[in-house]
Amino acid sequence: MTWLRALGLIVRSGLTIERTRLEPLVALRAAAGVATVIGLALWLVSPAYATSAAFGAFSAGTATFQRSWRPRKVLALAAGAGLALSTFLGYLAGAHPVPFLLLLAVWSFGAGMAWAAGSTAGIVAATTIGIMLVTITLPTTVVQALEHAAVIAFGGVVQATLILLFPIRRWGAHRDALAYALAAVADYARRLRHDPVAPFAPEPMMTARDAAAVTPWQARRLPAALHGPRGLAERIRPVLASLADPRVGAPAEGPERDRTRELLKAAGEVLDAAAHSIRRGTPVRVPSEAMEALRGGEEEVLRGPARLAAVRLFDLLREVVETADSSDTHAAKAPELVRPTMFRMVPVVLRAMRRELFWDSAVLRHAVRLAGVACLGYLLGNALPLGHGYWVPITSVMVLRPDFHQTYSRAVARFAGTLVGVGLATVVVQLVHPGAYLSGGLAVVSAGLMYLLMRTGYAVSQSFAAAYVVFLLGMGGEQWQQTVRDRVLLTLLGGALAMLAYVLFPAWETPRLLDRLADWLAANGRYAAAVVGSYADPGGGHRAEVRQALLAARKKEAAWDEAFERSKQEPVKHRGLTRSAAQDAYEALKSMGRAAMLLEAHLPGREVQPVPEAALFAAALRADTARAARDVRERRAPRWERVAAALEAWEGADGGDDPVVRRGAELLLGALEELTAALSTTPLERDVESVREAREDRQERPAPEEEAADAADAAEEQELRRERGEGSAPPPKDGG
Repeated sequence: MTWLRALGLIVRSGLTIERTRLEPLVALRAAAGVATVIGLALWLVSPAYATSAAFGAFSAGTATFQRSWRPRKVLALAAGAGLALSTFLGYLAGAHPVPFLLLLAVWSFGAGMAWAAGSTAGIVAATTIGIMLVTITLPTTVVQALEHAAVIAFGGVVQATLILLFPIRRWGAHRDALAYALAAVADYARRLRHDPVAPFAPEPMMTARDAAAVTPWQARRLPAALHGPRGLAERIRPVLASLADPRVGAPAEGPERDRTRELLKAAGEVLDAAAHSIRRGTPVRVPSEAMEALRGGEEEVLRGPARLAAVRLFDLLREVVETADSSDTHAAKAPELVRPTMFRMVPVVLRAMRRELFWDSAVLRHAVRLAGVACLGYLLGNALPLGHGYWVPITSVMVLRPDFHQTYSRAVARFAGTLVGVGLATVVVQLVHPGAYLSGGLAVVSAGLMYLLMRTGYAVSQSFAAAYVVFLLGMGGEQWQQTVRDRVLLTLLGGALAMLAYVLFPAWETPRLLDRLADWLAANGRYAAAVVGSYADPGGGHRAEVRQALLAARKKEAAWDEAFERSKQEPVKHRGLTRSAAQDAYEALKSMGRAAMLLEAHLPGREVQPVPEAALFAAALRADTARAARDVRERRAPRWERVAAALEAWEGADGGDDPVVRRGAELLLGALEELTAALSTTPLERDVESVREAREDRQERPAPEEEAADAADAAEEQELRRERGEGSAPPPKDGG
């Protein structure tokens, strides 16, 4: 992508206003917290202390709107404590430029490294830098520094107390995450009716799994309806896929396919009903026709693996309904996923930071950039004869993100929002000349509107945040002779500084695409090998291994998806991987994961006869994918000799007649060959005759896929013949 096109996308993204569900009661509660601390501080102490307390309450309230599965009151307390500490240290060092600059650099670097623990930690940590830069402008003694830090922490305490006293939709985020996962599986079932090989994105399941991890305190209060449905949804997804896929399930046409479509429709209705029940906390209302359709009768037309999948689907859906309808908190088992408490998170975060201490880490580079722009912005702001120079470093710190697109789009949005917010607030101040109480009231209104519209877009929320700062500092006694032009100029300078820092010290995702792809390939190989190996040893207890391998593969797939989407927005090119090749490789690995998932849906029990050939195939698959991952990193086309040999040896063996695992092995090899074709920039080193023989020896495919596969193989043979005749390979692809 060119810079011009990238900047165009950035401007549109930064200024986009999204239509989203508002939470007026939550916004009102957070604004009430700000109003409480401002009113108490103005009444009992002074406007200066009210300003500090309001900063704490405002930032603590903002932290509760971040995406996190921890209790909101804990987030408010943690944010208030962090703000108090940063403010106290800023007061101590503020009178001495060199010590303050060193403190700012160290604190900013640590705040940047906090992204290793997640986006919520990174955003809250960045807020502490901004408060440090603002509050040092308020006159105070060292003794009063403790008092200001205490009232800032008091703002966090007030927000936490209001959350405790006025809970709004308890466990709402957890309910939404689980309902989102069930609704995604329901949508998947409906799409399978028309597209038997429809893809499924892993994000809903990953989000639900993150939400399912709770602290011991949360586990004692977790509603029973949130305990079990996530695991059931995980098990339902492969069953749906195996039922719909004509290669291992019902035929592509005929009565069995009609019955399959009926089952998929009914499954979607049941899952939607369960999702609605969990989201609203109401009893499950499943259409009786859906359960009757799932139950079937004596004249069931499905046969073989499809019949088995239909029976499993009915049992799983019935369990989903029973679990979602449960109101007994002691009926469900304790959650298997345990999240550390806030205090026990400290060593976890430190270990996460230590893992990011390598030069190519996006988190480390972000921390270095953050420390650099904070210090440079502080120096520039003080050097300029405009006054209130902290607008420069605050803008840089709040704009910077670990990736290119967010940094640039937020810079555009912050400039536009500041232009509107500061302009309107300054006009109000100059026309009305509000006193302390009226300024505090205007600040509360601005904060409430920011909370309400926070999720509609950064530009909108930033408009009210900028107005909030203007009113709040005016309440604290700051003289606002500064013009709108000067304030906007400082904001523009801070945004430009952040954008320039990313260009000079980038962390592009595009050059890392092959590494991300290799990681996903290796993880997919381990997952597929674990699944296939289970057929060789049905009583070996491989389900835990399969589960862990699946989670690892899903994590690597999500990392690839994120990297690939970011690379599309970066103005750089990959010299060894085009966008089309990357897309083809993505499709190949998705096919590989789907083939493994189809096999997972029919994992054998202890009473099933072992398939010895599956062990050889699993070993070959594990070895070849591990080697192929290294080849991909080194820009070599992967090869699959061991896998092909193991599949060929499977021919004619006793286990070769298995209707599921043998076909699944063929699908895995086909997906791997598609990956090779996607990544090869030169003709593959294999004979045309071997391509034809491999195609003829494979089991007969269903008609639509057989025609597509034959056409692809014929085109490949023709291309290889043509290139042999020319005696040279095509030049490597470039661009993106």
